[in-house]
Formats: sequence, structure tokens, C-alpha cells
Amino acid sequence: MDMNIYDFEVLNVEGKPVSMKQFESKVLLIVNTATHCGFTPQYKGLEKLYQDYKDKGFEVLDFPCNQFMNQAPESNEEINHICEIDYQTTFPRFSKIHVNGRKTLPLYRYLKEHAPKEFGSLNKPEGLLSRVLFRNRIKWNFTKFLVNQHGEIIARYGSQVKPEAIADDIQKLF
Repeated sequence: MDMNIYDFEVLNVEGKPVSMKQFESKVLLIVNTATHCGFTPQYKGLEKLYQDYKDKGFEVLDFPCNQFMNQAPESNEEINHICEIDYQTTFPRFSKIHVNGRKTLPLYRYLKEHAPKEFGSLNKPEGLLSRVLFRNRIKWNFTKFLVNQHGEIIARYGSQVKPEAIADDIQKLF
């Protein structure tokens, strides 16, 4: 039997296991983030998406990552504090992870392997070069994966795609 997104376990901010099954039947936007990145202001857009769609069954899942130029050096607790105080985020945040290399979180390995061949918005895929070069790698912080209520990965968005540009794609899933 093939695995699906709900077969994985991740660690919450306190380091305790969380089953992805708790997000079954929800639309998910899974994002690797950093607190000191040029894209960090996207936290505000992610929070807006969360507020706009959470009552319909939408979740933003935040996975801090320090693999790109040491842009999330803080502890899980400090990252959580920065996000809540500086960006007023209320969506779930998890323990810091690796998104590339041999320590890649199994959930992220799955996301990268099962993402659609077309990157970007459902209507605006990134270029062929990006698809070829970064298919199985995360290029930078704030890469986003959109997952439907059945656990299918619908789209992968690069860091430069702002959260507000994803709203139409999210809306189509309800």
C-alpha cells in the first residue's frame, strides 16, 4: 500500500509527536520558514490566508528551517515567540527541520517526491529550468506546498510566490 501525507508524524514546537492524521480532510499549505529571511514578511500573508479560510477547513503548517544561510538560528521556543509577537501568527508551528540532504524530514521527502511536475500556481507554473533543477530540492525558505482535503499535493510554489497569490488556488479547493 502506498503511503500518503497522513501516514507521517512530525514534532510540534515542544518536540512532541503529532500525527498528520489530525489534518485529514483539511486543505493544507505546508511551508518551510525562517525568521531572518528576505521572505520572512510573508508570515503576514500566511496569517491572512489562515484567517480567511480556517473556518472552511484550511491550515497553514509552519516548519522552520535553518538550512539556508543560517536564517532561523533560534530555538523552537524563540522562533515561536518571534512569529507570535512580531507577525501575530496563530497557525500551527512545528519543530525546526531539514528540507534537503540526508536529514530531510520524511514528510518533506514525500512532498518533494510527490509534488506535481508543474510548479507554481495552478495557472502560473514556474519555468522549465526551475522544474528540472529543483524538482527534488527545496530552493529556499518559504517554499509552499498546497495539499487538498484528500492529502493530494496540488501545487508547489517557490519562495517568491507571495501567499496572497495563492488565495485563488486555495478557494478552488472548497
